[in-house]
Amino acid sequence: MKPEEIRKMSIEEIRARLADTREELMKLRFQHTLGQLTDTSRLRLLRRDIARLETILREKLRAEGKVSV
Repeated sequence: MKPEEIRKMSIEEIRARLADTREELMKLRFQHTLGQLTDTSRLRLLRRDIARLETILREKLRAEGKVSV
C-alpha cells in the first residue's frame, strides 16, 4: 500500500486497515510455523505496511493535537 493512498484515508479507516493487516500477518506467521506458507516475502511486505500505517496514523493524530511528542 502506498503512502499516498493511506494519507487519503480517515483515522478510523487507517485503524481498521491496521487491525486487518495485523490479523493477516498473524495468520501468515501461523502458516509459516506449520510449513504451509509458500510465499514468505508476504510476511515482510505486511510488516512494512503495518509500519507505514502506524507512521501515517501518528502523523495525523499529531496534526490534530491528539498525541504529544
